Amino acid sequence: MFLSKCKIRLACLSELQPNGKIKNILLFSTDIELTGEQILEYYQARFQIEFIFRDAKQFTGLSDCQSRSGQCLDFHFNASLIALNLAKYEAYNSHLSPEPFVFSMTSYKRREFNRHILYTFIDKLDLDRNFILNHPNLPERPILWYSRCLKTVRSIV
Repeated sequence: MFLSKCKIRLACLSELQPNGKIKNILLFSTDIELTGEQILEYYQARFQIEFIFRDAKQFTGLSDCQSRSGQCLDFHFNASLIALNLAKYEAYNSHLSPEPFVFSMTSYKRREFNRHILYTFIDKLDLDRNFILNHPNLPERPILWYSRCLKTVRSIV
């Protein structure tokens, strides 16, 4: 049921699919002064913001605070979002590929776990850390090396 009528600006994106069909996506805004490109930019920004909150809820405990104090809640929300931003910053700085940077908190968490387990094995088995981490077959990034080793082991088993 419509309570009132309002004017909208409609933007249509058309994409040719590999099967030859055309896929149309309709985006709209109640601000009729916006161009189609601006509407698309706002939708893209909106989804990036949604990804931030999704990752913060799933991985950094954004929704896990049990305090009722406004100051404590502010601190908790800030700490959660800072943890996410620090992970993103570290991932961005370690990005060596010429391809565009894409951040996944799931991948970051897996890489950090792999790094942690590698160092745990080194420490618990009393292995020579310098020998392993400076081995010629080990690239500069033991995290990536260890991820590839896991894939190889899984494919062999």
